[in-house]
Amino acid sequence: MKTLTLSAKELRAIDKMVAHFVENTAKFESLLSSWDSMISSSKELQKLIHTTKGRVKDPTHLRDKLIRKFIEAKAAGLAPDYNPDNLFQRVNDLAGLRIIHLHTRQIEGIHKELLGIFEEYRWVVKEGPIAKTWDIENRAYFKSIGFDPEESDSLYTSVHYVLQPNSKSELTCEIQVRTLMEEVWGEVDHTINYPKKSELLACREQIKVLARMTSSCSRLVDSIFLSDSDGAKSPLLVASKRRSTVRTSANGKA
Repeated sequence: MKTLTLSAKELRAIDKMVAHFVENTAKFESLLSSWDSMISSSKELQKLIHTTKGRVKDPTHLRDKLIRKFIEAKAAGLAPDYNPDNLFQRVNDLAGLRIIHLHTRQIEGIHKELLGIFEEYRWVVKEGPIAKTWDIENRAYFKSIGFDPEESDSLYTSVHYVLQPNSKSELTCEIQVRTLMEEVWGEVDHTINYPKKSELLACREQIKVLARMTSSCSRLVDSIFLSDSDGAKSPLLVASKRRSTVRTSANGKA
């Protein structure tokens, strides 16, 4: 099979787009700074999340991505639809924010708080929430809470939003919400397989195994929090806590 390559003219067009992005990097850094402030000011969101991570895309990674997109378009017999005028709308992860939480069912509360932030600060939701997951049980859960589930070929689970600051802005950014366990897998996969997949079959296969182990760990964490929640509602435990409170109060008076 013939390997597709790009012409010098196409590579110059890509370099022009990368330069355009570099010239506007400060705008994307400002977006992330705004989000850091908005999330920090939400007390309810702070109760639900573990950490946040933000980054502006590395220009070399953008170049690699555009090369892949151009080659994919040529393979399909299409003209690449990317230029400096539409770059910030067509590539939505030039600025990315990752919200990391401990267990799956926290996503409902996180989504509710994010919608409040979107509305208060007039952010436009272009896409989402899209729940990308390879796990059938996770897809069923996300669908049950009104999310649009999408099968993920890359073996990870994450909820995605694509946003722009207002309807007149050309800038877009991406928010991903995922569990801490999924973040561990994502960091390993990103280090080994991005921007180019590892050429070592053993590494690629081991990362697939890690994805399944990550899913099992996530379910165990979910089970721990569910057990804790159910236990806290147990009549025996509630009664025990009341007796303990009464004894403490009595001892205090003495």
